[in-house]
Amino acid sequence: MYVYQSIAQSLADHGHDTLFGLMGDANLFMVDHFVRASGGTFIPVAYEGSSVLMALAYGRVAGKVGIATVTHGPALTNCVTALTEAARAHVPMVLLAGDTAVSNPQNLQNIDQRETVKITGAGFEQMRAPETASYDVAHAIYRAQVEKRPVVLNMPVDFMWQEVEHVRHVFPSYTAASYVPEGDDLDEAIGMIASAKRPIILAGIGAKDAVGNLKKLADRLEAPLATTLKAKGMFSDHPSNIDIFGTLSTPAAYDAIGKADCIVAFGTSLHHFTTDKGALMKGKRVVQINNDVTEVAKNFHPDAALVADAGLTADNIVWWLDEAEIAGSGFTAELDIEALTTHPKGDPDKAKTGFVNFEYALDRLEDALPKDRFLTTDGGRFMTEVWCRVSCPDAESFFATTNFGSIGLGLPIAIGAGYAVEDRPVVLFTGDGGFMMGGINEFNTAVRMNQDLIVIVANDSAYGAEHIQFLDRKMDPGLSMFDWPSFAQVGTALGGHGVLVQSNEDLDRAIEAIESRDKPLLIELRLDPMDVPRMRM
Repeated sequence: MYVYQSIAQSLADHGHDTLFGLMGDANLFMVDHFVRASGGTFIPVAYEGSSVLMALAYGRVAGKVGIATVTHGPALTNCVTALTEAARAHVPMVLLAGDTAVSNPQNLQNIDQRETVKITGAGFEQMRAPETASYDVAHAIYRAQVEKRPVVLNMPVDFMWQEVEHVRHVFPSYTAASYVPEGDDLDEAIGMIASAKRPIILAGIGAKDAVGNLKKLADRLEAPLATTLKAKGMFSDHPSNIDIFGTLSTPAAYDAIGKADCIVAFGTSLHHFTTDKGALMKGKRVVQINNDVTEVAKNFHPDAALVADAGLTADNIVWWLDEAEIAGSGFTAELDIEALTTHPKGDPDKAKTGFVNFEYALDRLEDALPKDRFLTTDGGRFMTEVWCRVSCPDAESFFATTNFGSIGLGLPIAIGAGYAVEDRPVVLFTGDGGFMMGGINEFNTAVRMNQDLIVIVANDSAYGAEHIQFLDRKMDPGLSMFDWPSFAQVGTALGGHGVLVQSNEDLDRAIEAIESRDKPLLIELRLDPMDVPRMRM
């Protein structure tokens, strides 16, 4: 077969049936063969970087390596921000990137792909020769799995029509075995936990496979459960869940955390938003458990650390507590969990004419959006209020584009996640700037692919993070303000259904549209830029 066919067959050999991308000179025949001969599904994006984000979300939610493809030159440079987000998210994915002909270094679109990829933190793999194509695809997929990051495979266009004998290569990914630590570190950690009077169990997304084990430990310790932002929803069904730990906690929960004397943290690097730059850790013993040694003490130096599996370690701690006949702490009995997790209700009468109160709208949407939703958010000053007020069923049903501080990434993430949860609706909260930057490119992709997608655009007609800085310094915020088009009309023009919300009555109609939707829905919340809540950071 030809090389382009061998590449497509290599994806099929690995069981991959979903490919996100944009076709060009160097990958169009490979994509065609993947669809027509391998029975795969190709999701054609509007902008190259979107393919990386879709594959990132699909792989993260589906628990497999996401696959994307673009052609050469500007197609790859358009992926730099997305690759950086993916690398910092530590999610395995492969980008099949076409390259200009090796024999034509003067090609207008020729760049040094290796150096371009290097700055993003992603890995780079070179397709060495036509006859090594299937091996190189397999090795790129292997590297993505074991390195837990995106890997870009360079595919020279002049290889594509070379004839080769396809050889099936699938390399099993070897990972370190899960284990329980022993020795002085374990003794020290157990001692701190056993002597705690007011312990809290904190979990990050790295502990997503140990939910049951952590609940048992919390019950045994009589300790409340909390999560980082990325693990939002992990303990949503547990009576001792105090929700997100850190700057996103309610004031009451923040005070309760302040009274704790021991934090037992599983699967988190203890980011400074989680610890409030260390303020929430003062006066406490901190035990950190993470199976990745590079995440231990990455952002905060604990009093004791175990490089170990979260679930096995939680079970081991319970065993030692039982062996030593350590009584429960009784901390949860002191707490009013409902009071600790309830945010102040939004005021429907607070907004000026022509606007809706954001907190009130979020409270209404929390009740009206489908309960089995997958929730994702873009970047912007609106996002912290969404994280606090809009729930998700579990940690596997939430993805926030927070790894690189970029706006405009949310809608591609939502579409990619939709392919991993095809039987469930996906809800995206984005801002006006983020939608103009990335959402407007891909909303029609969701329409074309007939996705069950609900997009809520928080439109304050401003770049909010900059707007508030001008106000804080008593300066004119005019340069941060924008006269955008009607996003509701844009959503309709792109083939979906757009609803403009400028009043509480409009919000009622938007909620009716959620219930009756039969195509991607865009709800535009018109917000007063002077009345948008500050970011909780």
